[in-house]
Amino acid sequence: MDTRFARFVLDFPGRLAMPIGAYAGAEITGASVRDIVSRPDAQFAAVMALHERFRTPVLLTAMDLSAEAEAYGCEIKMSEREIPTVVWRRVADRAGIAVLPEPAPGDARTRVPLETAQRLVEATGGAVPVLGCMLGPFSLAGRLFGVSEALEASVLEPEVVEALLERVTAFLGRYARAFRDTGAWGVILAEPAAGLLSPAGVGRFSAPYVRRIVEAAETPGFAVILHNCGARLVHLDRVLESGAGIYHFGAPMDIVAALERVSASGGGGGRAILGGNLDPTAVFHSGTPETVADATRALLEATRGYRNFIISSGCDIPPGTPLPNLEAFYEAVRSAQSS
Repeated sequence: MDTRFARFVLDFPGRLAMPIGAYAGAEITGASVRDIVSRPDAQFAAVMALHERFRTPVLLTAMDLSAEAEAYGCEIKMSEREIPTVVWRRVADRAGIAVLPEPAPGDARTRVPLETAQRLVEATGGAVPVLGCMLGPFSLAGRLFGVSEALEASVLEPEVVEALLERVTAFLGRYARAFRDTGAWGVILAEPAAGLLSPAGVGRFSAPYVRRIVEAAETPGFAVILHNCGARLVHLDRVLESGAGIYHFGAPMDIVAALERVSASGGGGGRAILGGNLDPTAVFHSGTPETVADATRALLEATRGYRNFIISSGCDIPPGTPLPNLEAFYEAVRSAQSS
């Protein structure tokens, strides 16, 4: 579907920069990670601080991959400086899946990104694209069942994994529509665990369920962007079966080969947009302004011929990332546009 955000990307003057980096805003506001994932006001302030400092063209809520699992009753480990994690699996068999609760969007901490997205839309009058971040179906199943256990079960007990996917996909479709109701331009649907599957596994346990969410939520005014930071080129054709118009990849993806394949084959309906894929840790967190600028310029040069590319971090930028590194990224993008 030709969405408003896809048109924004293709019509953007120069190269669109969209790192996933809400936690870096804490370096400006002084908030803790716990604050950002627990309080909409703290998350809003962090995103707006980045917007004001770096003139970010897109506003993204924080990528918190534990909020949906918490809504299902998972115990979550929280800290001041680390992104929250799920402590232990919630279900272990088909019987446990059958008695899982039916959460509603806004339950537990899923209210935080929803309220943040609404505040961002209100603060900008809808003139700046706002994207929510939420978990994808196989990745949520992995949080509830255990990632290694879900991968093993996908081979030995695939019907059990599919039963769990049926449950969570219905909720995620409703959650995506709740983001749509805030006035956001779209959501980034994070499927990191799907990158651990084989290509056939992606085709069975991720893509069909992502497609259901796309069909449930996407409209001309609202895009579903699929993020898979573990996918490699061998996964690409199966990932494209998800039916999204925009795909966001991590460092393992050969992004130039992926752009060539999409352009040659008309993958993703002939309008597929790809984003990524500077390593969030090696480049942004552990690099220097000089190495960040070099990596950014190299990726811009490698993708020079593709209007359907968003330069971004390959996944969410870790808390504690030095702000001069982000400044170097944005300055390299601005310099490339003026050269």
